[in-house]
Amino acid sequence: MLTRLVEAYLATRRAAGFALRCEGVLLKTFAAFAEAKRQSYVSSDIAIDWAGQASSLWQRARRLGAIIRFARYLRAEDERHEVPPAVFGAERQPRRAPYILTAEQIRQLVEAAARSGYRTLRRATYSTLFSLLSCTGLRVSEAIRLRFDDITPDGLLIRDTKFHKSRLVPSHETAQAGLELYLQHRRPNAPLDDHVFVSLRRKPLRLADVESAFHTAVKQAGLPHGAPRARPTPYSSRHSFAVRALQNCPDGRDAISKHMIALSTYLGHSKAARTYWYLEAVPELMRDIAERTEAFFTGGQR
Repeated sequence: MLTRLVEAYLATRRAAGFALRCEGVLLKTFAAFAEAKRQSYVSSDIAIDWAGQASSLWQRARRLGAIIRFARYLRAEDERHEVPPAVFGAERQPRRAPYILTAEQIRQLVEAAARSGYRTLRRATYSTLFSLLSCTGLRVSEAIRLRFDDITPDGLLIRDTKFHKSRLVPSHETAQAGLELYLQHRRPNAPLDDHVFVSLRRKPLRLADVESAFHTAVKQAGLPHGAPRARPTPYSSRHSFAVRALQNCPDGRDAISKHMIALSTYLGHSKAARTYWYLEAVPELMRDIAERTEAFFTGGQR
């Protein structure tokens, strides 16, 4: 019974736009666990027992959080389902501070990627990919899904993004020239696949491939790569792009508002609040904000 209810719950939420890949697996595993104990309804004891089998406190909280949402959904129509208490605490970990790459560090990473691995297309693939991420702010998943037809004279067409929307990302002529130069070498290597970036297996790149290549380049470039400090990741390029865009924002309340909306749209954020998070990323931005706030209250600027 619980397995059937899980399927109905997932179908409803996915129809509303939620992917629920990991949560779907968790709930199906929980349903099998509960049914093995002859449970037809969600109970707090069974839910806590199952969630408590995870190896870390955060994983337990995440498991239980998925059941809590599921139980609330079921209880709206059947009060025999219990909503478990969040005994393992919050399921969301504190967001790690992003590592903001300087222009020199980006150059070092691109050059390191151009020297890494076999003297094959791999070097051109990752040096071009890291360059593209840095000058466009694309998500890694968006970049590796690019196909030939997505490269247009007006920019890059990003299809079916994180929030199931498509958008056009304008690109500078130098970025277009770099992509075209790469494609001249790439097309003969996997002529039956139209993905822009491919691996040595002649298949589309995977996130794991990109992460591995990026961390290799980080080490070769001499950048910090160990916990617990903030360290570069493939998404540091996106964070760095957003911060540079904010640092170049023109003065004036109206200009700033328009700039933030434009940047939020460009990055593919679902709402502008996602973009404002980048304001906390570097001291320079916070100093600029403090100076302009002081000037506003002292009558120096509007």
